[in-house]
Amino acid sequence: MKNILVIGSTGQIGSELTRELRKRYGAEHVVAGYIPGAEPTGDLRDGGPSAIADVTNGEQIAEVVRQYDIDSIYNLAALLSVVAERKPLLAWKIGIDGLLNILEVAREHKCAVFTPSSIGSFGPETPHWMTPQDTIQRPRTIYGVSKVTTELLSEYYHHKYGVDTRSVRFPGIISYMTPPGGGTTDYAVDIFYSAVRGEKFVCPIKEGTLMDMMYMPDALHAAISLMEADPTRLVHHNGFNVAAMSFAPETIFAEIKKLRPEFEMEYQVDPLKQAIADSWPDRLDDSAARSEWDWQPQYDITAMTADMLEQLSKRLLK
Repeated sequence: MKNILVIGSTGQIGSELTRELRKRYGAEHVVAGYIPGAEPTGDLRDGGPSAIADVTNGEQIAEVVRQYDIDSIYNLAALLSVVAERKPLLAWKIGIDGLLNILEVAREHKCAVFTPSSIGSFGPETPHWMTPQDTIQRPRTIYGVSKVTTELLSEYYHHKYGVDTRSVRFPGIISYMTPPGGGTTDYAVDIFYSAVRGEKFVCPIKEGTLMDMMYMPDALHAAISLMEADPTRLVHHNGFNVAAMSFAPETIFAEIKKLRPEFEMEYQVDPLKQAIADSWPDRLDDSAARSEWDWQPQYDITAMTADMLEQLSKRLLK
């Protein structure tokens, strides 16, 4: 990777990924792509080049690629699961029509492309425990349908045109940098905000609901490591299962109480979020990622909890 474009650079993952890529490859080599109304601010704006890069405008993407001699694109433009269910046409326009624009630009300009998939790409018929790398994917949400389509389109462009497409199926991402933005797993971020602020947490997911989760540093590590991986080792290219920890609400609550004994939680289940959560895996089998590009998470639930509370306290209690 010489010059990188991050599309969706001001989002939850994109904002931190852009900063990490600039540390690794040099600020001048990483362009923060954004849409009007979601411009970079602070060090994200001042720390390197930026450009308007709307996935629904293929020519605009192509112009940025030409201007900055881009050879790798991280495409993070998407609506999160709950928001997508409320705006299915927009979810498809951004997630799939936008991806087609990027893949066409990549084909013409010889770019590698990373577009994340998700545990949302699975459905009720998928084995829920140690979900295999290759298994049935019949999601019942527009978010999931778009993620399966993302994987298939990316594979098509790889086999048909030789585009270097790669992706992982992200679990829920937990971060202290960017507030949650409408995902089913966002409760696992919200709970830390409540704990640091001394508030009782109202949990929208019922007790006993297991979902795969990952701390943001591991998510960044997964995305970058896969893009750096030796292509001759890759049996798969798109839709790698990656896992770090799987827990239910009561488990993360108990971990926080070890450090904040006064913390309290109650349940008020959100039917939409619960229905989505119930259709997703409890735990992914990520052995393919481990064997093909040496994937290995660094954070477990205990280490993540301690760091989240420490970092959020610094940010919220200034």
